[in-house]
Amino acid sequence: MTTEQLYNELNYVNHSREKRLFYANMMINHPELIPKLLDILFRVDDKISPRAAWVLEFMCSKDIETIIPYLDHFTENIYKVHLDPAVRPVAKICELLAKHYNSREDNQIKTELTKVHQERIIETCFDYMINDEKVAPKAYGMVALFLFGKHFDWVHPELKIILDRDYPKQSPAFKARARQILKKIKK
Repeated sequence: MTTEQLYNELNYVNHSREKRLFYANMMINHPELIPKLLDILFRVDDKISPRAAWVLEFMCSKDIETIIPYLDHFTENIYKVHLDPAVRPVAKICELLAKHYNSREDNQIKTELTKVHQERIIETCFDYMINDEKVAPKAYGMVALFLFGKHFDWVHPELKIILDRDYPKQSPAFKARARQILKKIKK
């Protein structure tokens, strides 16, 4: 399948779990399509870009290790994603990577996610926190930052400053997540 054929296929992806799962399984079963999916995702001004992000998120939720060969490409470009429907799934993937990296169970993410990858994710997640993003990317970002902050001593103090500063003017959902993270930082 060419990139343009995959692009046309993504026209059929919608918000339904069934469609996202179908295409996520296609990526897992045909990993040679993942670079093409990433190429479409990083066409950041294209209306199909979010659909690629949805598929990538479902793929990573089902089998996070399928993204390992593409961590360089993914982390080098995530900062470019700006359409709201694409930002949320990218932020979720960042959270998934952070959770697997910090998992008590052995997994390949622990050995393959380099410091450079982590730094790129941290930078992007801080952008989510300080920019005018919706609550979901901020929530996923703060979890990723908290988890990576266990390995980068400067992250927790910076995250705490942002959470304390923004807490009064944010939504109840943001406040709930911020309270959890601030409590964990204090421990």
